[in-house]
Formats: sequence, C-alpha cells, structure tokens
Amino acid sequence: MSSESGGSLRLLRNAEFLALAGTAFARSQAYSTIAIALALYADIFSTSGTVEGLFGTAFALVQLIIVLPLGRAIDTGNAKRYLLVGLVLNVGVFVGFAMVETVNHVVLMRVVQGFSASLLWITGSTVVGEISPDDERGQWLGTYNQVGAFSSLAGDLVGGILLATSGFTLTYSVLSGVTLLAAVGVFFFLRDDPGGQTDPEEATGVETLRMLLGRSAVRALVVFRFGLSFGKMAVILFLPIYARTRFGMNPVLVGGILAGGKLTKSLTQGMVGSYTDRIGRKHLFVFAGAVLYAVGAAVIPFAEYAVGWFAPTTVVVGSLSTTLPPAFFPLFGAFAICGVADSIRLPASMALFVEEGEHFDAVAGSLSLRSIAWKVGQVVGPVSVGALWDATSVFVAFFTASAFIAVAAVAFLGLYHVEPAPDYAPTAGD
Repeated sequence: MSSESGGSLRLLRNAEFLALAGTAFARSQAYSTIAIALALYADIFSTSGTVEGLFGTAFALVQLIIVLPLGRAIDTGNAKRYLLVGLVLNVGVFVGFAMVETVNHVVLMRVVQGFSASLLWITGSTVVGEISPDDERGQWLGTYNQVGAFSSLAGDLVGGILLATSGFTLTYSVLSGVTLLAAVGVFFFLRDDPGGQTDPEEATGVETLRMLLGRSAVRALVVFRFGLSFGKMAVILFLPIYARTRFGMNPVLVGGILAGGKLTKSLTQGMVGSYTDRIGRKHLFVFAGAVLYAVGAAVIPFAEYAVGWFAPTTVVVGSLSTTLPPAFFPLFGAFAICGVADSIRLPASMALFVEEGEHFDAVAGSLSLRSIAWKVGQVVGPVSVGALWDATSVFVAFFTASAFIAVAAVAFLGLYHVEPAPDYAPTAGD
C-alpha cells in the first residue's frame, strides 16, 4: 500500500502505530508543558540567564552520557520493555517536579527528565523506523512526529491553562494520567520485541559508530546536527523564559506563543514526509528547513520594539477574556516560522539517518549518533547563550543562535554526498 493511501489518518488505524504514537504524545506533551513550567520557575527563583541555561544543559548532559550505551541496549534488547520503563520513569519525573522547592531541585529533575525523554525518543523512533514498510518510511516517521507535534501543541495550550489556573500539582497529575494511558497502549498493542534483536557482537558500539562515520552523508548530518542543536535548543529554552520574565506574560500566553510553532509543525509535517518519499533529494529539505529556522530565531528579539508596531488586543472566548500584549505577535510569528522549518527538515533528516543505519543493521546506533551530535550542541548551547545574554543583550543572544543554525546548514550542504550502499554489513571485527 502506498504512503498516499489514506495518508496519516490511515496509519492511526494501525494498532501498533497508534501505540507508538501514544508514547510520542505523552513524551511531547510532557516536554512542552514543563518548558512553560521552567519559565515560571525562572520567575519564582529570579534566576540569571546562565542558570536558566543550566535548565537546558542539565537535561542534555545526561542524554549525551547515556545515548551510546542506550542505543546498544535497544539494538540488542527488547524495545517494548524499554518503552514501558521510560513511560513509568516519566511519571516519577512529574512527581519530582511537583515537589521542587529550590532552583537546585529544578536542575536535578531536569537531569532525570533527560534520561526518561531520551529513553522514549530513541526507542520510539527506532521501532517506528524498523517496523515501517520500506516504501512508507517517510510517511511513518513524518506522521509519528506529527502526532508528537499535535501533543506538544496540546501541552502548550492545555498545560498553559492548567498551570495558570490550577498550579503545578494538578498539571503534573494530568500528565501522569496521560503517560500511564500510553503505557497501557504499548503493553497491549505493540508486538513483543519489535524489530528483533541484533547480535551483541554486531550491535551499536564505538566500532559501529566509526563505520557509520565512514559514510560522508553521516558525517555531514553529524556536523549539521551539532550547529543546529546549539541554536535551536537555545531558542526552545529561552523563548518562553523571555516572554515570561521580560514581558510578564502568564502561562496561557506563553503557551499560545509556543503553539504557533507547534500548530504549523503539526499541520504540515506528515504531508512533507510524503513529499520526501516521492521527490527524494532529502538533503535539500534538510538545508531549506534549517535556513528557515535561522530566520525565525533572528526575528525573536525584535519583540523589544513590538509596542511601536502592534496595539494590545483583547481576545474573548465565552465568558473568559485575555489581553495580548504587543510582544505576543512577533514572538508568535517567529515561532510559527520555526514550526514550518521543522516540518521541512525533520522527516528528511530522520529518514537519512535510518537509511544509513540500515546499511549496517544498526538503526538504533545511527539514531544514537544522531542524538549524540544533537546533545553536544544542546549541552553547550543553552548555557553559552544564557551567559552571552547576561554579558551583552537579547539581540546578541538570539542572533548568535541564528548564526549557528545558518552556518550548520551551509556546512551540511557542502559536506553531503550520496554514496552507494556497502555490499555487506561489516561487523566490528572486520
């Protein structure tokens, strides 16, 4: 059956895909809701830009440490069990966040959240890539990420409303319920040992990564991911904090800003995934999406001048009303641009990593390498941009993030070359 038959809605009638999509839904909703909560914690504890950067660095550092052994474990073990462990651990994260009393507690919980999120992301993406039909991989991966984008949108809107009206405890209770429901879906509907188990002698390890890095396409993707993650994660972390601490926006408005990017991303990603399957030349999708994201990042600090461009606007929904401050509009628009950019880039990027990993029977290893490259930039980016913001200005901080993304895109285009598949999948002993 072609990827166009029924599109994304057809996949949602597949019980196994629906179970996997449930894990993406739970993971993304938690991530986006906690992103808004971090802005509230930054306001409550009056943190500096450098400390706020640690919120991102702590999350990424643990992922950088575990991603290689985790990829090997997924290749050689039962991926279904890893998904269940990750979902249960995420519930523990919500309990911990509900109990924080100091900024140190926030940083500690970000470490634990980093572990659980990495477990869910690598395992879920690997399983989707391995059980999807070869000629529908872009559709499966695109739709899987589209579900995550819709969930992230729900986290922005519903999570923002819950945080504004009910506080931390009820919000984290709702997230726990959604996560436990996803665990039930995985337990009952996902096959045991999806994707099978690779021989430990041939599974992800240092030698496997070296073989992958022997491919020019993989090297180009790794360089690209480093620069992109440096800039993008600074945007994701500091945009809600900027809206809260600089313009005093409540969680509903902060969630509304983030919803701009999630809405455009969720509406277009599955469709773009289909285009990548039909058109090919996936590296051009990666390049175009990155350049567009750099444009969106550069627009963010112009919210400083929004008073001269926009008037406060009151929005009434039923008996409820809220006033959108002038800064809301450029921030919303900037992140909407970033959402379109991700839709163009992400399905193609993931498909390229999966295709390269298949050459060596190490899809999880390839995705682990993808994650390692991301985590290096994610560890360095937020705290560096935060310190730069403290020392200079919001413009320098966001322009630096934008520049890293643009340079990474150009470097990727220059380094990327298509190579034929190897005649055999070499092992670490070859």
